[in-house]
Amino acid sequence: MAGLDLSHLIDFNSTFGALFIGFGASSLAFGVLSMQSYSYFRRYPGDVWWYKCLVAAIWIMELVDQALIGHAVYFYVVSDWGEVTALLEGPIWSLIVQVTLGATVGAIVKVCFGMRVWRFSKHNIPVTLLIMLGTLAQLGAAVLFTVRAFQIPSIARVGELKLVGSIALGLGMATDVITAGALCYFLRGLKTGYQRDDSIVNTLTLYAINTGVITSAISLSTLVLYDLMPTNFVFMAFYFVLSKVYANSFFAALNTRRSVRGRGTEGDHTTVPTFLMVGQTTNKEVHVDPIYSVQSSAGNRSNGDFSPRMEVPREPPISAMPPLHYAQAW
Repeated sequence: MAGLDLSHLIDFNSTFGALFIGFGASSLAFGVLSMQSYSYFRRYPGDVWWYKCLVAAIWIMELVDQALIGHAVYFYVVSDWGEVTALLEGPIWSLIVQVTLGATVGAIVKVCFGMRVWRFSKHNIPVTLLIMLGTLAQLGAAVLFTVRAFQIPSIARVGELKLVGSIALGLGMATDVITAGALCYFLRGLKTGYQRDDSIVNTLTLYAINTGVITSAISLSTLVLYDLMPTNFVFMAFYFVLSKVYANSFFAALNTRRSVRGRGTEGDHTTVPTFLMVGQTTNKEVHVDPIYSVQSSAGNRSNGDFSPRMEVPREPPISAMPPLHYAQAW
């Protein structure tokens, strides 16, 4: 095989070139993710410990993911440069493991956004359950793809896994669409009739749409390219970026919350005219974050740092409302 010249049968642009471009794009996305991670810890030092652990865990997983991509690209582009027979061998282990690691990050983010749907929908079980089942099914398909990828004798035969790969990508795209659609639908019920408040709801709706469109577009591109051109690596370049887009969307959601006295938005409660009931006021406790509900400690209530409940006049002017009115909801 050493004297066999197969270079005329290989398109270096759509194989090694695609890997290299995908590595560059994923490096850029990881750089943005690192900046967002730093911004989070700097702006929200008082967030609850599991939020901090979640952000740190996602960043570390993406760091490992980027290292696996770099290892695979180095193997094919540097170590075995010119050795086109490497494409006739089984795929390098790092390229396979990266699939499951990226799917895991995507699943974590989908679950977090699913919890937002749960909160905004007033605990709508069918919609939330559909999102969670779709997320778990996609992760399971990705794991199955990884297991079967270790069994194929040549990376050129990755097209044999088209069915499993298409199911995984299709489930991911469908889950993104359902999540974005559910957020848009339930956000409509949060409007108060105040122009300023409604414009914020519209902004949140636009953000949900953009997030779903971007992730769905990348998933769809990966799916189409994999189905049409399974023998080259163009689809891999898109997949390298996908998990980092999920992570960046989640970090961006955390970083857009408004801080309360430099402590982040966790652990604080307030009572304001709720946007869940248009034109009415309520003394119901409004939790500051739609993903998790954090109860105020007894010590905080006793020392008077922040009152969990306060009476608000019926239908006050928007200027009299606390500046963190909608920031708390999101």
